[in-house]
Amino acid sequence: MAEASLLLCRRLTRRFGGIAALTDLDLEVAAGAIHSIIGPNGAGKTTVFNCITQNLSPTSGEVWFRSERIDGLTPDRVAAAGISRTYQNIRLFRNITAIENLLVGMHLHVHSHWWGAVLGTPHTRREEARAHAEALKLLHFIDLAGRGDLLARNLAYGEQRRLEIGRALATRPKLLLLDEPTAGMNPHETSRMMAFIQRVRAEFDITILLIEHQMRVVMGMSDRVTVLDHGAKIAEGTPAEVQGDPAVIEAYLGVKSAAPAAARDHAASLLGAAASER
Repeated sequence: MAEASLLLCRRLTRRFGGIAALTDLDLEVAAGAIHSIIGPNGAGKTTVFNCITQNLSPTSGEVWFRSERIDGLTPDRVAAAGISRTYQNIRLFRNITAIENLLVGMHLHVHSHWWGAVLGTPHTRREEARAHAEALKLLHFIDLAGRGDLLARNLAYGEQRRLEIGRALATRPKLLLLDEPTAGMNPHETSRMMAFIQRVRAEFDITILLIEHQMRVVMGMSDRVTVLDHGAKIAEGTPAEVQGDPAVIEAYLGVKSAAPAAARDHAASLLGAAASER
């Protein structure tokens, strides 16, 4: 495994009966990068996340994280190793408060026992106070200061997205998997989320693996992009390289490489109009 690589998938394959959701995927994510996975609907993007976190066991292949093989571990052990994720459909605990959602994320790092909670031991009280103070700092970071006592279901949509990311950060991950974090957002909310994700990387010194449909987001902040189609990798490179790749243009827009140059150039511009904003 390369020294600068945080995550490495080798020939990762996942089948559902006779259908291959992923086929021999090689994926390498550099430490400190924002690395995006894109592709049409049904390309296998979320299956990649599920195999990395071991919510799904790969049919074959290997997953390495920080030079240790993690395929075959249980999801909780993968989380303890330093990988956390969000979901395309927000999965907060809707009927508890924002700060309680963050405290749930911190359970991996709260060193106390059930009897300490029952007896109210000094050690347990210190651990609870430390976790609460850390949760307050996270609330401030995700722009929810003063709103920690609100039930998660009563937060605005964008606030719920940031809270879910905050809960993932509460586990202190080295690798954060974000599954369509701008889904359902208007352009203003999308711009705000893009800035927030970049701030997450900078403030937490974290690596981000991102699934995203909006090309503006992908081209605007990715260091590297992997493109899937029907479970196979069809292209990989910088945003500019991927934007002009004939296989990517055909997969997204149906414009074949044999089409006139003007048509291919127009298709490339549709995919990567925001690349110049990086």
